[in-house]
Amino acid sequence: MKRLGLCTRILAFALFAGSAQAQETDLTGKVSVELNTAQTAGGACTVTFLITNGIGQQIDAAVYETVLFDRDGQVNRLTLFDFGTLPPDRPRVRQFAVPQLSCDHLGQILFNGANACKVAGQDSEICGTGLLPSSRTTIKVLG
Repeated sequence: MKRLGLCTRILAFALFAGSAQAQETDLTGKVSVELNTAQTAGGACTVTFLITNGIGQQIDAAVYETVLFDRDGQVNRLTLFDFGTLPPDRPRVRQFAVPQLSCDHLGQILFNGANACKVAGQDSEICGTGLLPSSRTTIKVLG
């Protein structure tokens, strides 16, 4: 009897975890941008993003206007992050070295909007309207 109860709980947990994972990974119509790591080296903060294009077709160009805030909430700088070409439904990793910045002083990254977004050779709004920002670090990411 105990074994049946344990098996039932394991099965219920597996079904719940699978369902939750499926919901988290549904990126249909979205451009997921996750801050994966931030490391200081050589006087620069190198931020590494995992970006996944879930719109169903290739994004030919994705450039975001990005605002970097210090830990006190003050703007440190405004910059452009060029994520380049993004194939559909395939994750890509992009790194950007931000000079004269220690990652310890970086508190928040705001994707202020898409500076450029091209799909099928045409300007598109999807990079901005479909943006899904997240962070695996202590640095907040908003969009």
